[in-house]
Amino acid sequence: MITIAVDAMGGDQAPRPEVEGSVLAAREFGVRILLVGQPAAVRAELAKHATPNLAIEVVPASEVITMEDHPAQAFRRKKDSSVHVAARLVQEGKADGMISAGNTGAVMTVARFLLGALSSVDRVALAAPFPNAKGGVSVLLDVGANVDSKPEHLVQFAVMGEIYHRAVFGSRRPRVGLLSIGEEESKGNELTREVNNRLKKIPVHFVGNVEGGDLFSGDVDVIVCDGFVGNIALKICEGLALQIFGLLKKALKSTLSAQLGYLFSRGAFKGLRKHIDYTEYGGAPLLGVRGVCVIGHGRSNANAIKNAIRVAAGLARARINEKIEQELTGTAVHA
Repeated sequence: MITIAVDAMGGDQAPRPEVEGSVLAAREFGVRILLVGQPAAVRAELAKHATPNLAIEVVPASEVITMEDHPAQAFRRKKDSSVHVAARLVQEGKADGMISAGNTGAVMTVARFLLGALSSVDRVALAAPFPNAKGGVSVLLDVGANVDSKPEHLVQFAVMGEIYHRAVFGSRRPRVGLLSIGEEESKGNELTREVNNRLKKIPVHFVGNVEGGDLFSGDVDVIVCDGFVGNIALKICEGLALQIFGLLKKALKSTLSAQLGYLFSRGAFKGLRKHIDYTEYGGAPLLGVRGVCVIGHGRSNANAIKNAIRVAAGLARARINEKIEQELTGTAVHA
């Protein structure tokens, strides 16, 4: 049975969504859950659910890393935090993976220092999945693990993203694109021009440069960029999606005829919302660390936690780290 350690104290509304999502995941996916956090708070929330025969255990952690904590300081000072304990469970082989909806910087710091990077990986990367116009899923990485990256780092991101897309979304040969300011090879800065040249020489299906408008087109499966650009792009996309839904809902309810149209189109509206709902994708895996680590939004609800557990379990079953080690070791990405 796959075992996933869940940081029960990380999210904005913790531990309620973490506990509820864990119960749903244990029931639906047949995984074993280790709920890590302050025992009294976690057990009080767990008592609200029917959990007979579910493989759920509570693992104590006396401290909590908040969204206001500085990642490096929290790593050093709160060594019995729920994030630390969850990471140690993975490090010690007691869990196959961990998830957290807590302070992203702190989770990444703890994972990088406690779990460490794979021997073939110079920099880990945070990979964000999102729906595209063709009904599939595209992956953008890095979206925040690294502010500054060298060409060899982006080449590694491309390989790891390609492996992740194959393992999770079933692509046989994912198309890999490099995010730049134009499709032409000559466009971009010194970093993107060098990366473009290197990606043509490794065994991935590299389709060349792509622009911001291609993120949702479905014409490319894996989009590679440095963490500074990726984080900005991700947050713009998230903010835009929320605004569009808000404006659309307001417009549909503004007049009587629009309200009637809204009533008739509610099924399609809900279907669209489900398709672009971030909670359906669970979270962003931190690729390149020893073990599996999935990081969710601070506002993650029970559905997001459930799906983050699904993603973590899927990555563990797919042995993604072994595949990353094998393929990066056999690919000339360090030159």
